[in-house]
Amino acid sequence: MRFVFLISGATGFLLAMAVGFQAGRQPDHILRDAAVVCLGTALLGRWFWGAVERAARETADLRRAAAVAAAQTENQSTPPPPPPVRGSRSVPATADRNS
Repeated sequence: MRFVFLISGATGFLLAMAVGFQAGRQPDHILRDAAVVCLGTALLGRWFWGAVERAARETADLRRAAAVAAAQTENQSTPPPPPPVRGSRSVPATADRNS
């Protein structure tokens, strides 16, 4: 989050300085305005990054819940194996069926 705060603040500062120089303003006014814009864009970047993190977390939670529900539905929809018939010999699962 600190990285996003710094990058968004620096971007706002540079953008405000470029616009101020392009408009032909005095350097002290440009720096003052750039400092204010830097703080504003840093706070906006922090807020936006928090919103992106919340959305990603909610999406992951929803996908995880959907996967669990699908697994439970799959487990419930398959019928249990039938009981062995009396007098029949059961074959173990590891036995070779070709012999």
